[in-house]
Amino acid sequence: MTNQRVLPATGREQQVLDRIERARRRRPKLREERITMAHGAGGKATHTLIEAIFLDAFRNPLLEPLEDAARLPVQGGTGERATVALTTDSFVVSPLFFPGGNIGDLAVNGTVNDLAVAGATPMYLSAGFILEEGFPVADLTRIAGSMRDAAAAAGVAVVTGDTKVVEKGKADGCYINTAGVGALAAGVNLGVAQARPGDAILVSGPIGDHGVTIMLARGELDIEADVESDTAPLAELVAGLLGAVPGVRALRDATRGGVATILNEIAKAADVGVLVTEDAIPVRDEVRGAAELLGIDPLYVACEGRLVAVVDGGQAAQALAALRAHPLGAQAAIIGEVTAEPLGLVTIKTTFGGTRIVDLLVGDPLPRIC
Repeated sequence: MTNQRVLPATGREQQVLDRIERARRRRPKLREERITMAHGAGGKATHTLIEAIFLDAFRNPLLEPLEDAARLPVQGGTGERATVALTTDSFVVSPLFFPGGNIGDLAVNGTVNDLAVAGATPMYLSAGFILEEGFPVADLTRIAGSMRDAAAAAGVAVVTGDTKVVEKGKADGCYINTAGVGALAAGVNLGVAQARPGDAILVSGPIGDHGVTIMLARGELDIEADVESDTAPLAELVAGLLGAVPGVRALRDATRGGVATILNEIAKAADVGVLVTEDAIPVRDEVRGAAELLGIDPLYVACEGRLVAVVDGGQAAQALAALRAHPLGAQAAIIGEVTAEPLGLVTIKTTFGGTRIVDLLVGDPLPRIC
């Protein structure tokens, strides 16, 4: 990752940053008087909650980019300077165990991936457990073992933690909170606000596997499909991409709200348009079929082992080859491009030849998926 370079800012990029700052200082208002499930779905309600409450309360230059991990400058006792990435996440998935994984490896991989898409090398994790009275010790042992194995596979260590127990009926068995710290190489500075017209947009593999798996694992629907979660650590995949392609602008892992949410964040942060092609977006037949029966669009369904990349358009083929060189990116695809218009909007060329707008998720069609 040491050959990753910072692309020079342009006058237009500065104008975009100024516009974002003005927009954020307009202070969005949360209209609801009570928190709803939609506020945790990663869509419009989540964005409003974050900007109206949390960004308003904690506003500072390190928080304002709202990337998956914060970039923190640090200085050692002898004066040397470095930059680290810091992220935190909480996991409340239901059910706790599902095809392809469980809440334990999901917590490790999710945190590792937030660091990886920031361009950092993941190093250390914390783990906080909120356990419900009566939770089976055997299940907790299984979860801890999965976390151990996932951390070993990702090359990180769980170095600190906390445990709380609440009365029966006051939780849902087990919740996990994690934080992660990673090292950033000099010159690595990724962010969706850096997208510019002509850039290519890629995904690292089929989308929607995790969210559909969780819905079917609940057993509430009479639907059977051979699908499992895509939960996996992406750090090696990202390192290979950054090492091969100097023109990577931004990376995001498509968790809550799915790929559609990431595309909208790119369009709004950089004040650009985004155009994707429906037929170019990889979706497994089993996932597509289950999503159709559920009445949901795979673009809005969470992944836990897929990333969205924005790269210089002239390096799209190079980026695709770098992703496909890794097993987790074997089915990577170029799905669209960044356009000059329409500003702040995502559009999709449909299979039938039309074009429609892909907006942020409204409501919460898939609650408690991560």
